[in-house]
Amino acid sequence: MFTGIIEAVGEVAAREPKGEDLRLYVRTGKLDLSDVALGDSIAVSGVCLTAVDLPGDGFWADVSGETLSKTVLGELRVGDRVNLEKALTPTTRLGGHLVSGHVDGIGEVIERQSEGRSERFRIRAPSALAKYIAPKGSICVDGVSLTVNAVEGAVFDLNIVPHTLAETTISEYRPGRRVNLEVDLIARYLERLLLGERAAEPGAGLTEAFLAEHGFLGVRREA
Repeated sequence: MFTGIIEAVGEVAAREPKGEDLRLYVRTGKLDLSDVALGDSIAVSGVCLTAVDLPGDGFWADVSGETLSKTVLGELRVGDRVNLEKALTPTTRLGGHLVSGHVDGIGEVIERQSEGRSERFRIRAPSALAKYIAPKGSICVDGVSLTVNAVEGAVFDLNIVPHTLAETTISEYRPGRRVNLEVDLIARYLERLLLGERAAEPGAGLTEAFLAEHGFLGVRREA
């Protein structure tokens, strides 16, 4: 588990295709690796990876075909910068929100504009994730725990303060940039809990009819 509070910005130092998989070497910059052992988890732009070798100034990690299909890690090239966070411990301050490092989908930056000393971004999420994104709720973008300012359909707004711009790769975002998205854990589990026994049925999901049937929506009256 992670908090979404980025500890360092690293750099892709090498990439080795391995059939349908990929092996990445990430140079970790100021990230302290003194307490990291083989098999430990490190979030790379929001993706939980396992350190399989620790040469000293970074770590190697294997990226499975499943992870490549659900994230933008496969698009990374040598020299690209990435957000880094070590897994939390029982004494870690939970400054962001609970983040699993299991990316739900890929979003796209569609707009960027300055607002005072901050920058406002608009990001389009996959349609299937829109129901999990709420105003003033939490979302993880490339491993960064952020607050959603506004939502319109599958598009959400973020207001990024100078500190976050300086300490993450968000400063590099331009329209067209693809980003890893992880929605709030509570929203995902709440959906399954609301389904109750129907959760075991193939293709089960929350619909307006289901919510109305179980009293979560008011009864509509004809005019």
